[in-house]
Amino acid sequence: MASNGYANGVVSFDSFHNIIDGKLTDTAETRRTVNPSTLENNPASPVSTLEDVDKAVEAAKNAAKSWAQVPWSDRKKAIEAFTAAVEAQLDDFARMVVKEQGKPFPKAQGDVAIGIQHLRDFCQLTIPEEVLEKSDVHRVYTRYVPIGVVGAIIPWNYPVALPSGKIASALLTGNALILKPSPLTPYCSLKLAELGQRFFPPGVFQCLSGYDEVGPWLTEHPGIGKITFMGPTPAGKKVMESCSRTLKRVVLELGGNDAAVICSDFDPAKLPLIAGLCFENSGQICVCIKRLYVHEDVYESVLAGIVEFVKKLKVGDGFEEGVTTPPVGNRAHFERVRELLADIEKSKLKIAIGSTKPVEGAGETTGFFFTPTVVDNPPDDSRIVVEEQFAPVIPILKWKDEDDVIRRVNDNPYGLGASVWTRDMAKAERISKQFQTGNVWVNTHAEIGAKYPWGGTKNSGIGVQAGVEGLKTYCNLQTFTVRSSSEYVSMF
Repeated sequence: MASNGYANGVVSFDSFHNIIDGKLTDTAETRRTVNPSTLENNPASPVSTLEDVDKAVEAAKNAAKSWAQVPWSDRKKAIEAFTAAVEAQLDDFARMVVKEQGKPFPKAQGDVAIGIQHLRDFCQLTIPEEVLEKSDVHRVYTRYVPIGVVGAIIPWNYPVALPSGKIASALLTGNALILKPSPLTPYCSLKLAELGQRFFPPGVFQCLSGYDEVGPWLTEHPGIGKITFMGPTPAGKKVMESCSRTLKRVVLELGGNDAAVICSDFDPAKLPLIAGLCFENSGQICVCIKRLYVHEDVYESVLAGIVEFVKKLKVGDGFEEGVTTPPVGNRAHFERVRELLADIEKSKLKIAIGSTKPVEGAGETTGFFFTPTVVDNPPDDSRIVVEEQFAPVIPILKWKDEDDVIRRVNDNPYGLGASVWTRDMAKAERISKQFQTGNVWVNTHAEIGAKYPWGGTKNSGIGVQAGVEGLKTYCNLQTFTVRSSSEYVSMF
């Protein structure tokens, strides 16, 4: 594939540029994010204009025509070569993840490693033609063809893993991709696109950084055929409304308030895993456990076990040795979490461990830190239960009746995922099949991958990510009906 002038080395993380039509492109205005652990300024990043969007769309439209003609096997090879180049700079990307999102360095390495694995796993998938009918004179089959230009709008919580899935899906299926990272974490996306210029023709893989207005410019643009959006539900509704004006294809992966149901016969050896799934990345994962329903017979022992787990967590800067728990990702989210914790205090809910206040000096002299917090059996209608926290705070709730806990799990506007934990597989099947969520797990949670489709119900989204079903959302379906020239059957 095209080298585009990047054949002689790795990308540098000293300066950051838009990638438009194969070129590093500067903007008249730049902006800086802050490191959420130290509040220090990160490097300058581009601020895209509407003119930049127009140029990128035009380049993508031109590139999509020829890229769609490249055989699937060759597109796969280009993605695999790109993946190897990302892997060669894994630690460089991980250091940038720490600075822009706050993860502890080992977890930042994990973010990049997940992205690499996604890229490789997508390359194992294909979309074969499917023959629906066949005879000596008649054949009906379907095939999937690229939509053309795809816009991908990415959130801030996993700066490498999340864009990697979009890159693989769009480019493997023969589309041109315009990547729009969160204004809060633009840096890794810009470097992924810059690195990609060594492997993809100009215009096939572009990236535009800027303020929130870049998103609506993409969703409204008539030259874009599909938007794939990951982010909060209110923003997703605006994206869908905007896309409807040009009848764009749209896939929305939105918020979640995942529940885990712990049965009385669950395996206690799983408790550290369950607790970790509550506090991973300070709870800033759409599919982490956000409501923990524990059977009354084991409630006290589970609560005590999670409290002990939390005591061992260490909050701090991602470059500090032994840190397990990062800050929340940005000031706006910090204020939202602070307000949510204040509601816990106002409502006089019982705190098993933690605090309803930020860490001393947080947001002023130090980063956006909160102490990991466990809320002991709050009411079902409390905000900490009803709302997605996206923070290092978990409500643990007691249950007794199986039908009642299923009702409580489903009585929520979100429907991303849910899990049940038990040694009784008949019970597991009985309970799990009643969850009204797009993803269901038994004795595990948040176990997802590029090879498996996943999506949300209710307010957690529309459409499917990943798997062959996810790849199909980047394509238009064509049905071919073929008859011999001497044969014709009228349907009228």
